[in-house]
Amino acid sequence: MRRPSQHPGPERGRRWWPWLVVLVLTACGDGGGDVRYALHGGGELTLESLRGRWVFINYWAEWCAPCREEIPELNAFAAAHPDRVRVLSVNFDGSAGEQLDAQIEALGIAFPTLLADPRTALGVPPAQGLPETLVIDPQGRLQRVLPGPQTRATLEAEMAAARR
Repeated sequence: MRRPSQHPGPERGRRWWPWLVVLVLTACGDGGGDVRYALHGGGELTLESLRGRWVFINYWAEWCAPCREEIPELNAFAAAHPDRVRVLSVNFDGSAGEQLDAQIEALGIAFPTLLADPRTALGVPPAQGLPETLVIDPQGRLQRVLPGPQTRATLEAEMAAARR
């Protein structure tokens, strides 16, 4: 007779499969490094081209009140560290064209906006809430996924903590 602790059962089994998917995607992908990402307003970049800098990819939406509060902090953070940091954004709702133009202007976003979401290439599961910020170190490794609004101070602390 099998004891309950020997059989994972349906509830236990459901807990580990999302992590398996992330692990497989991470192992199969190139970390998004060579993928070209179009930028709002023209141009493109690869995450590989940003090696040597900290990269912060922020997810926002026009309807998100904490996002609206966070944007000035991200602008200040990017302006304070132009040689060490690249802040990028992704519109969570997938807005495009004039609608995206208007939203970027309304929120005062002063850093580049990616037109495609790099999370799958980075092996990151979908956002569970907004805002959310991905932290990529200068070696191109995903360090953390930061939920909730960030400040210049919290992002500077992320960089300092990783150097220790």
